[in-house]
This record gives sequence, C-alpha cells and structure tokens, in this order.
Amino acid sequence: MQSRFLHAAVFVFLIAPLTTGCAGISNQQTARNTGKIGYGSNPVLPKPRHTVIPTVKIADAEGWPNGAHPVPAKGLKVNAFAANFDHPRWLHVLPNGDVLVAESNAPAKHDEGFSLKKVFMSQAMKRAGAATPSANRITLLRDTNGDGVADMRTTFAEGLNSPFGMALSQGKLYVANTDALVAFPYSNGQTHVTAVPQKIADLPAGDLNHHWTKDVIARPDGRLYVTVGSNSNVAENGMAVERSRAAVLEIDPASGRARVFASGLRNPNGLSWNPQDDRLWVAVNERDELGDDLVPDYMTSVREGAFYGWPYSYFGQNVDTRVKPQRPDLVAKAVKPDYALGAHTASLGLTFAKGSSLGRRYANGAFVGQHGSWNRSVPSGYKVIFVPFRNGKPSGPPRDVLTGFIGQSGNAMGRPVGVATDRKGDLLVADDVGNVVWRISRK
Repeated sequence: MQSRFLHAAVFVFLIAPLTTGCAGISNQQTARNTGKIGYGSNPVLPKPRHTVIPTVKIADAEGWPNGAHPVPAKGLKVNAFAANFDHPRWLHVLPNGDVLVAESNAPAKHDEGFSLKKVFMSQAMKRAGAATPSANRITLLRDTNGDGVADMRTTFAEGLNSPFGMALSQGKLYVANTDALVAFPYSNGQTHVTAVPQKIADLPAGDLNHHWTKDVIARPDGRLYVTVGSNSNVAENGMAVERSRAAVLEIDPASGRARVFASGLRNPNGLSWNPQDDRLWVAVNERDELGDDLVPDYMTSVREGAFYGWPYSYFGQNVDTRVKPQRPDLVAKAVKPDYALGAHTASLGLTFAKGSSLGRRYANGAFVGQHGSWNRSVPSGYKVIFVPFRNGKPSGPPRDVLTGFIGQSGNAMGRPVGVATDRKGDLLVADDVGNVVWRISRK
C-alpha cells in the first residue's frame, strides 16, 4: 500500500507542475516565451508568479543519432572534435593546444532524509541525463595534424572528486574538485600526471552540497578565483549553510587562505577574463520558482567586495519576498548585473573570443553555453550564444552560435556546458548529454 501511495504521489508531483505551468499563460507571457525578453542590460522583469508546485518541463536526454550534430550559425561549421565521453562538463586549453576535458557529475549524496521533492528531483535529473555516477576523470585531447579532430587521447588525471574547473598557473595545474582546490605540477606537453594532488584549500561542500560545481581561474600574479554556488534555491535551508557560498572566492595558492571576493551570486560558474580591459567576468544561474520569466540568469563583471543580491533581491533591488528575515540593508547596496541571459537558461559556460578566427561578427565579445531549462513551461537555453562587446561592455542583443540541441520529439540530443577557445580561436563546446566535444570554425 505504501509503495502504491508513493508512486501515485510522485506521479501527481511530476505531472501537476506541467499542467499548472502551462495553464493561464497570458498572451503577454506567450510573447515573452518566443522573444528576447529577459536578455540584455535592462531586461523586462515581470511580476513574480508564485506557485505551490514549481513549473517543471524536462527535455529528456536522448543523445545524437548517428551522423547528427547541432546546427551552427550562418558562416560557421561544426564537427565532433572528440566523442564517447562520460558526461563531459568543462574544458581547458593548454598553451601547446592540448585540450583538457573534465568528465564529471554530482558527488554521491549523503543527506538521506525522505521527501517527495527529493524523489521528484531525482527523477527529473535522471530524465535530464544528470544522475549518472561521476567518472571523476580529466581526459587530455591532442590534434597532432591540425585537421580539427583529436587523434590522441589519454587519461590525464583520475580518482578526483567531481572535478570541474581547471587553470594553469606558474607551473601548476589547478583543479576545482567539489570539496577542495588541488594542484598538480605540470610541464609543457605532459600527457598525464603521476604526482599525488596537493590540496591548496578546502571548498564548501559537505553532506548538503546543493550546487556542487566549482570553477577556477588564475591571475598572472598567481592569485586564484573559485566559484561556489549556494546550498539552496533562496536560503530555505537557512543562511548558516551558506557560509562562503553564493560567491567568488579569492585564494592565495601559497598559503591556501581564502576570502570572499564577491558575494550574492546564487550559482556562479564560468569565469573568464575580458581581454578588452582585463576584468573578471562570471556567468550566474539565478533563482527558480517565480514563473517562466523570472529570474534571468546573467553574466557580470566581478567587482571586489560587491554584493549581487542573492537571496534577498534579484537584478538589483527587486526584493524576493520568500526570504525570511529580510535584509533591506543588503538590498540597498545590491549591484545590478551587467547583462541578462534569459530566465532559466542555465547559462554555465563563459569564454571571451580570442581574435577573429570565426569572423568579425564574433571577434569582440563572449560565448555562453546555455545548458537548458527545467523550470519553464516553454524550454529556454539549450544552445550556445554570443554576446557582442564594445569598450569592455555588452553592446547588443545575443546571437545564436550553435542550436538544434532539442529534436522534433522535444527530447535533448545534447546539452552544451563548458565553452573554450582553442589556440586558433575556434570554439570548443562540451556536450554532456551527447558526450561529445564539438568544434565550431569558420566555413
């Protein structure tokens, strides 16, 4: 009897959001679904729409049929740089052109308490292709003949703990595991590591590790910056579990000392230096369960000491009334992000263009990998876009670079995550459902 009740309850929990989310969508909302609302420096922000059960629509993970691939923008072409990975999430290009691929997924969960929401989310993640055990591996790819296809492949490092971001600095390769920043000695052309990883600093993790991905980037002087996502949607687990989370940390590699460099960033991921002014930028996933068009994910320059609103407000001083107690003092100083990337697009990957390999249209600006929505009645994201820049700031609407990740059936043949530019300036995209690293080049 208990099993039958549980199945029925889960069925209602899974199906109800789909019907409630689609019902009552106004013509104005429908227009937003198909337009560019929620993008740009001054996005339209509709009123919050609170629901007892959140809207959920998952594009089931399917994978690419033989010979199929995503669709590049006009003037570009795409090919598989390498395939047959185990959930490739993040990319790093080494100075000699070798490409490192973090094959990774969420760490095993230890908070075993039962709730319908946990059952529901587990089922949703399985449908999205995000519930497989983590390979905990970094693979090295090399294109020895320059034809745009990797013809050498080795296991660079293994036995890691949900690795994600990678950065090379002053002879060491830093890897952001879910629970610690570690380092390996590296020499040019090295194809695998033999040394035991050196722990540089612990990172917030633990049994409750809601946003597990951590990225890392280095300054020329060796200082490191690491992203740490929140432990909740909007602090429903209390602020005690959010210590040093929802933030970009600055870490001294010599001492391991860490400090919060910028805060109020719900789930920051991709870090990249803007070559026009050398400022640090980050892509951030915003909060859920306020309707189809709230809250837009964003990319922003990272100012030292700045507070970006989470959990008390979003996109500046727009207060989230769900958070108790409120902090009007923090809301008053919340920094408005630089550029909205669409609601629920799961914008993860971020890298700035290097040169004009892809043509003048993509010479100055940033590429963003949008993993795709789950909390929206009409899917958003599931593509790679380009945001043009001028004088160090975004200067126009986004441009589609790689689309076609959702098939006619509505299933996801792929989902883009990490993006990186190779030595030629071509774009590499990690696809963790298709298990491919795609390469985009000029026709």
